[in-house]
Amino acid sequence: MIFAGIGLRPGCAADEIAGLVELAAERAGCRPERLAIPEFRAAEPGPIAAAGALSLGLIVVGERALADAQPRCATQSALAEAMTGVASVAEGCALAAAGPDAVLLLPRISSANATCAIAGWRALP
Repeated sequence: MIFAGIGLRPGCAADEIAGLVELAAERAGCRPERLAIPEFRAAEPGPIAAAGALSLGLIVVGERALADAQPRCATQSALAEAMTGVASVAEGCALAAAGPDAVLLLPRISSANATCAIAGWRALP
């Protein structure tokens, strides 16, 4: 299964998130099946609406799972860490949701108010 992890500022609009997920999927060459967001943004309407618009299931990643995924993240942000307590929200969400053996298929990309990363498994040739 392939997951798109999302980091976002409060109030980020669904269309911005959906557009970023579509761009990430295009760059990764795969389509995510689920959208993963951090527990501290679970009440935000933007990702909920974006998941619906993209026909993706929505997974909420708990704080412990997000923290445990940090060593596998490719990028870190001092600002994200200061604001949220973790240095990589989008990558951490994607990796935590995809499981302990998953890999990043696309490191985070950004829009004005959101980040997106894709994690899952690549099929062997």
